[in-house]
Amino acid sequence: MAVDLSSTHFELFDLPQSFVVDRAQLDSRYRELQRTTHPDRFVNAGDQERRLSMQQAARVNEGYQVLKDPLLRGRYLLELTGYAFSDAHHTTSDAAFLMEQMGLREALGEVRAADEPLAVLAAFLDRVAADFDSLTEELRQQLDADDFDQDAVADTLMKMQFFRRLDEEAQELEAALEDELD
Repeated sequence: MAVDLSSTHFELFDLPQSFVVDRAQLDSRYRELQRTTHPDRFVNAGDQERRLSMQQAARVNEGYQVLKDPLLRGRYLLELTGYAFSDAHHTTSDAAFLMEQMGLREALGEVRAADEPLAVLAAFLDRVAADFDSLTEELRQQLDADDFDQDAVADTLMKMQFFRRLDEEAQELEAALEDELD
């Protein structure tokens, strides 16, 4: 099975171009594509065929990673409309959100000093996950609109990205705290 390297990720996985993705269908199609494009199947093939297999397998893996992640999927849908999204150039001007983020960063910085740092961190992670989920729903609603506001979508994506980074930092802190307790 040849993978069309010029197709969109949605076309590759036989999914409608939508923010809402049928995860079971995505996973099933991923396994199917992996079976047919995996480079191990082409060990005895010629150089060109092996290179093509590697390109196709990389394309399948990239598409799967993008479509299974709401943040990456939202960015991809925005980029499919021709919007050039760049981490370096996009920021949010939502003052209340920025103040909230400063407070969250401060709270994360104070976790180590808490009497029960792991419990405080668990509550913090729950809050971050809930806020990320709320923004994911907001993004779904924005992208479901027939003529969505690209700048509003980009702003929501930036907010989601902030929570993703905050979650990663909190997970790193959790691992460090667990190591210290062992």
